[in-house]
Amino acid sequence: MNTKGEPLALAAFLTGSLLAGGNGVGVRFSNRELDPLWGAGFRFGLAAVLLLAVTAALRLSIPRGRALAGATVYGALNFGGAFALAYYALVHLHAGFGQLVLAIVPLVTLLLAVVERQERFRAAALAGALVALAGIVVMSVEPLRADVPLLALLAALGSAVCFAQAAIVVRHFPPVHPVTLNALGMAVAALLLVGGAAAAGESIELPDRGATWAAIAYLVVVGSAVVFVLYLVVLRYWAASRAAYTFVVIPVVTLALSAWLDDEPVGAELAVGGAMVLAGVYVGALRETQDTSAS
Repeated sequence: MNTKGEPLALAAFLTGSLLAGGNGVGVRFSNRELDPLWGAGFRFGLAAVLLLAVTAALRLSIPRGRALAGATVYGALNFGGAFALAYYALVHLHAGFGQLVLAIVPLVTLLLAVVERQERFRAAALAGALVALAGIVVMSVEPLRADVPLLALLAALGSAVCFAQAAIVVRHFPPVHPVTLNALGMAVAALLLVGGAAAAGESIELPDRGATWAAIAYLVVVGSAVVFVLYLVVLRYWAASRAAYTFVVIPVVTLALSAWLDDEPVGAELAVGGAMVLAGVYVGALRETQDTSAS
């Protein structure tokens, strides 16, 4: 672990996790008017334009060679594959429950990182992930009483795998400034998602409702540009399996927002499960750990 960058990484982790809590709710609102692949492509197309403008304003260099290849692969996995599946899942799942499924990302990331020899196995990481996952199970008792479509659940699980692999892959390539990396990655994803929407026969149209535009504005500026720049800052200093704990903090925020804005059923389980999640995050990610990179 790079202790010199620890305060910056921790601040980025906490801020990004809190802000990302609104993403699932925003996607639910977007999906009520826009078809899922088109909605995701529209979001990341706008976010790519915004970040490319920031890249130009800051006079950041555009990567070439392996660095450019890394940005392309990262974009295809983290924004293309992950969000194609997540947007489909959130057509059928409440935002809070959808984010609960994504809470398995730390476990998946840890297993993939160990198998791919990027990290050493850490008992604390596994213990923290299991405690957090137990908290997620407690929090999901109420949503699980309702019918959950199997295909939507599998899509959410597939999205988690894409997020996990993207965090690992990006560390195998030369580093690129977080703004530029996200700008290029989102541009690649937008092309893939819009192409997928056209191939699937989705309706390509702009929103009419004010609520949809408000959701997209949040998703573009905060949920895409700000959140994923912060996520890449965390990945610069933390191992992928540790950074992935953001996916266990996010559901706590999403459940509260979804209950308020989208009438998602939650009960006393939220407080108990939320406390377990925070305990798991502390054990597996926030407590001081030794360097986890594989030699």
